[in-house]
Parts: sequence; structure tokens; C-alpha cells
Amino acid sequence: MAELLSKRAYEESIAKTRDQRMEWWREARYGMFVHFGLYSQIGRQEWAMSVENWDVKEYEKLADTFLPEPGAPRKWAELAKKAGMKYMVLTTRHHEGFSLWDSKVNPYNSVNYGCKRDIVREFVDACHEYGLKVGFYSSLMDWHHPDGWRCAFDTEARRRFTQYIKELNRELMTNYGKIDILWYDVSAPMESWEGWDSLELNQMVRGLQPDIIINNRSKLEEDFSTPEEQITAGDKDWEACMTFNGISWGYVDSVQAAPYSYNAQGILRMLCQVASGGGNLLLNIGPAPDGSVPPEAVGPLTQVGQWLSENGAAVYGKKLPTPCHGTPSAICSTTYDGEKLYLWAKITPPNGEIALGGFDTPLKSVRKLSDGSPVEFTQKGHRIVLKAAAPDPIANVTVYELTFDGEIRHEHCSDYPQLHGGYQHFVK
Repeated sequence: MAELLSKRAYEESIAKTRDQRMEWWREARYGMFVHFGLYSQIGRQEWAMSVENWDVKEYEKLADTFLPEPGAPRKWAELAKKAGMKYMVLTTRHHEGFSLWDSKVNPYNSVNYGCKRDIVREFVDACHEYGLKVGFYSSLMDWHHPDGWRCAFDTEARRRFTQYIKELNRELMTNYGKIDILWYDVSAPMESWEGWDSLELNQMVRGLQPDIIINNRSKLEEDFSTPEEQITAGDKDWEACMTFNGISWGYVDSVQAAPYSYNAQGILRMLCQVASGGGNLLLNIGPAPDGSVPPEAVGPLTQVGQWLSENGAAVYGKKLPTPCHGTPSAICSTTYDGEKLYLWAKITPPNGEIALGGFDTPLKSVRKLSDGSPVEFTQKGHRIVLKAAAPDPIANVTVYELTFDGEIRHEHCSDYPQLHGGYQHFVK
């Protein structure tokens, strides 16, 4: 390993390559999270071992019954591709401590128990088959390892445990070719990057995978932040990671989860939110014990993929925070790529018109994004009125591409609309 850099030198070094390394991710905007492990068999969420106070030896018995069907990761990747997703992130080892690969560091793994297969290898191969970027989730916390809690107060335990975590990640970064994302989770019980030796750990990772991007959960800022179960725009690169049902990351009964799960419109609303804030969406599925995709996720994800095949320009690629303060209309939202403004109409009004206020820039043209057909409009002062197209037949979310004559200037609505008369008017 090369000489260890100081924190400052390390951060300066990765900053120089960040734009190049992040370019594909900033174009992708949409990926699939996969939470799969022994907890999938319990069906009571992925933290069951902890929150239910399972005895470690009793929990270990689940390993012998971990029997996902051959080819399960290929089904995940096939669906991700159909859904319009560009990358996948798999829980290679969740907090329960069970590794889904042929680990020499951790014998408690899927090759020694249960299915006796390297699920990580199958996942990587499936991603390559479907042209998806490869992401590895790697827990820092471990409930199975005897030093996983002692490390908080025992110096020797801390040395052993951080070395264990380092060697697990060395295997992942060495044995599967090019890896695009390292997605750390839960830096507990230590509370600082010093406690985790994250500076050394991540320099080792980057020495093995120079192009990799790393999230901020090892207590170092690294490349991107990961707000969880909330869509909150960050000042730098960010990715909202979301469950499919607001209940669990791991598998829960599909029939009971279905009423809580997202439909296509709910997924599109999230995509609009993240794109309007310049972020990404990492949307989770929790496969069933046999590795199959929960049926309540298949339809909505497929429908969104069909919609994106016609309207993807509103999501993919460079996206900047929308220049429209607030929302142009109660029934619309916007995304923006620096040139085009994409108006997402969730509802088509009964009179067939969509009215927008607050624009102080001349509007040159409008077209329906899905088919490129021109859309009639008028502009008087700050008010723009579009002749609405028929609602989108796939997901009822119709996108209009607006081209303005110059930089978009927009003033959010006033409680007293007539006050807009004090500004310069452009009349179409």
C-alpha cells in the first residue's frame, strides 16, 4: 500500500478526481437498492436480530436454511433494467454479519452455509449482463462478531474489529473486477472516522479501485451524502435512499405490504423531487426468502421504466436546482437541465389549460416530451397558459419541455397577483 496520506492531503487528492469519477453517477440519477440476507426469511425487517434480541447461536441456524433460487440476482437486474435504473447496490453483508460471498475472512457466509453459492458473484455477473453499474453495500456494524460491541471500549478489540472490517472490504474490492460504488452503513459503536480508521480503510479501497465512488457513512465526507427515507437536497452530490413501502428494507409479507407500497405515480413523484434538487434516487426492494422480487414492486417499477423510455430527459443527465421558486402550479412540478425546463403535470385541468405564473422571461416554445409534438401557449406578462395535451397513458404524468429566450427568471406567486404588474411584461 502507498504511504498513508493525511486527512487533508487525502481529501485534496480525491477532490481532484471527483468530477471524473462521479460523471456517470450524475447522469444516472436512478438506481436499485437490494436488501437481502438471513433476515429475509424472518419477514420482520432487517433489524430483527437486534430489535428482537435474538440469541446469536439461535440466529445462526437461519444460515442453513438460506436457499435463494439459482439466478435470483439476474431477476433483480432484469427488473432494474426494465425500470429504467442505471445502477444497483447489494447488501453484501448486513449488520447481522452474514456475508453473501466466498469470504476467507468471515466463514459465516453463503458459500459455507445454506445455498453454498457466491451471491455477490451472481449479482456482479447480472449487473454486467444488463449494463448496470455495480455497487456494494458494506455494513460497518456487526452483531455476530464478538468484537462488534467490545470495540467501543476495548482497545485490542477495536484493533481486531477494524482490521476485520478492512479485510472484508479488501476481499470485495479485489475479487470481483471493477466496482463502481462502495456504500457504507452504520458506523456504530465507534463514533468518529478515527475510531474506524476510515482514513486508512478508504485509502486501501481507492488503491484497489481508483475509479470508485464512496458515500459519507464512514464518518468521512467522501463523494456523496445519503439521506435516508427523506428527500432532502444537499449542497453537494446526494442520493435519497428509500424503502419501497415505508415499513422495512428487508422482506415483509407482500399481501400486507402492498397497500403501503409505492405505485408508479409515487415513484415518479420521488424522481421529480430528487432531479429537481440535483440528486439521485436509490429505491429499495427486499427480495423474498427464495430471492424473488416482491410482486407489489414489479408492476410499478415496470410502468415507471416504460414512462422513462419516453420521458427520460426530464430525469437523466445533468440536473440543476429548479429556477422556479416554489411550484409554478399546484398541479405541476419542474426539473431543469440548465437549458430546458421540464414541467411535470400530474393533473390535467378540466378546461384543458395549464396556467403558470411568475415568469419574467419570454417563452419560445413548448413541446410534449414523450412524442415531441408542439404545444400551443400564450404568454401575457408573467402568466403563461398552455393548451394541455392528453394525459400520459402510462402513468398519467405528462411532461412538457419549455424553452425560454434567455436565462429563466421566475418570481414565486404573490398573495396579491396584481403586484406582478410592477415588473416588465413580455407578451407572446
